[in-house]
Amino acid sequence: MEKKTKIEAEEGKQELFITREFYLPVELLFKAHTEPEIIEQWMSHQLGDSKVVKQENRKYGAWQLETIDAKGNKIFGSGGVILEFEPVKKITRTFEMENAPFPVQLEFMEFEKLTDDTSKLTMQMIFKSVAVRDQLLKMPFSQGINLAHNRLQEIVSKLK
Repeated sequence: MEKKTKIEAEEGKQELFITREFYLPVELLFKAHTEPEIIEQWMSHQLGDSKVVKQENRKYGAWQLETIDAKGNKIFGSGGVILEFEPVKKITRTFEMENAPFPVQLEFMEFEKLTDDTSKLTMQMIFKSVAVRDQLLKMPFSQGINLAHNRLQEIVSKLK
């Protein structure tokens, strides 16, 4: 399967860039990152269903996501604080995984209109160190984000 989500990680830097073009109007792409009901659909995966515990779409708002198994047990949690929120343009937030060896990271998400029916997401993720970033890249991170973006495209296309 072709990976449509591109990840660029320059050697020796504490950041990486994720880009993906979607066959979605920019308004729908943005909605997919801010509406709990939509987030839960595309963030759910083979490990379990995702549940948005908190989604405060505003400056200094909090966000929290959990993945639960079929029995309702929490198997994964993440969350953070929204530092900038500009509707249909950008979201800057912290990202922290619960019970994981990774320190908090900073995410800059920019939403760009390409045409009336296409848009682009650019994410810059900044890590505490090059070693932390490289540790994440050794995991199946790129496959996971590509699969999530494929689900986002498929699910949100039905909302057009």
